Amino acid sequence: MRLLAVALVAALPATARTVTDSAGRVVEVPDDIARVFAAGPPASILLYVVAPETLTGWPRALRPEERDYIAPPYRDLPETGRLTGRGGEANLERVLEVAPDLILDFGSVRDTYADLADRVQAQTGIPYILIDGRFENTPEALRLLGEVLGRPERGEMLAQEAEAIFARLDAILADVPQEARPRTYLARGPDGLETGMTGSINTEIIERAGGVNVADDGGRTRGLVRASPEQLIVADPEVIVTWDRTFHDRVWTDPLWAGIEAVENGRVYLSPTAPFGWIDRPPSLNRMMGLIWMARLFYPDRWEGDLRDETAEFYRTWYQVDLGDAELDRLLEWAEGRPPE
Repeated sequence: MRLLAVALVAALPATARTVTDSAGRVVEVPDDIARVFAAGPPASILLYVVAPETLTGWPRALRPEERDYIAPPYRDLPETGRLTGRGGEANLERVLEVAPDLILDFGSVRDTYADLADRVQAQTGIPYILIDGRFENTPEALRLLGEVLGRPERGEMLAQEAEAIFARLDAILADVPQEARPRTYLARGPDGLETGMTGSINTEIIERAGGVNVADDGGRTRGLVRASPEQLIVADPEVIVTWDRTFHDRVWTDPLWAGIEAVENGRVYLSPTAPFGWIDRPPSLNRMMGLIWMARLFYPDRWEGDLRDETAEFYRTWYQVDLGDAELDRLLEWAEGRPPE
């Protein structure tokens, strides 16, 4: 089912068309879209991988350690702020100053976001579309944004890449019963005690990669929670993933974690975060690289391919940047784990 239907309408001027976005909103957009304002970080990544030349700025300017992992023409784009999500600080004056042809949001299409889109569009006169950002809809989102922006070949190529990654993983999981899948914990923050419950957007990648999230209460709780030491001991995960370097450095000697199976077996993995997090932060197309990484962690005997080679190819294809050995070394320093010393 299409998330975004694009159709030319004869009654409109020759330079206009309508799109029906993922929230069911019918929006008139220009035929030629050269400048797009990303409403939040997920939208900026979707826009960057499909049509980086249309990106008017980053919701948060790139940090020094992120710059080498973005194609040179887009490293110095200005910071625009964000219209959606936690910490939204872009004001309408800023949007009007940027003067985009289109505002794009990628993620939730709940009524809250649709109402915001309607208000911003009414106040600025700038068309504003929402695209559903659920992980399983990644290929379709790529195809349809490619159509909207007049880059259908790029959208189709990336959509096929995403489908190929999903298919490789599905072939592995087809004969792996639930009880044989690795029990996994996402450790957030310097103490590792913040995590995401099963079904949350923060841990969606664990479940899609064929892991079993140990933070599970049968669906009663969603989103981020604080875990207690007692809960961790009972859960005893086989694998721990984190993007917090402070936690990764201390977990090996912290008495709280000493008896956890993942720590005892050296299966605590530090996710790369440049230019975007591989697990989350934000939940956008960056997770496709994280899915490759996590599938290799969970099923090293089944997932074929060298992580370094696959990382270089992903960054070349999706982020349009060629990484040298130094950049790959920094990115992958602890991604394949570190056994206790």
